[in-house]
Amino acid sequence: MSDNHVVVITTTDSEDAAGTLARAVVEARLAACVQVSGPIRSVYRWEGAVQEDREWQLWIKTAYDRVDELTEFVKARHAYDVPEVLALPVLGGNTDYLAWITEQTRA
Repeated sequence: MSDNHVVVITTTDSEDAAGTLARAVVEARLAACVQVSGPIRSVYRWEGAVQEDREWQLWIKTAYDRVDELTEFVKARHAYDVPEVLALPVLGGNTDYLAWITEQTRA
């Protein structure tokens, strides 16, 4: 069952933006749960220069078949030109929790 689940990671530029996005993806049933952590320090190359910013990271637990819709949802509501959206496979875990993720990401 675990190969049907992913953790999607994204970041935002503020705690408020992170909270708004987290609530929106859960309300849309694109995720069962989102954990927000931060601030974190991100160092990255953008427009030819190394940048450093404070960000808030979202750990989005969802079913694999929701990733494409979740990605488009995040991109449409995100303040960044190119938001991070990375889907990491879940290799195992509590089968009851994984079943709950599937249940919560269905209409």
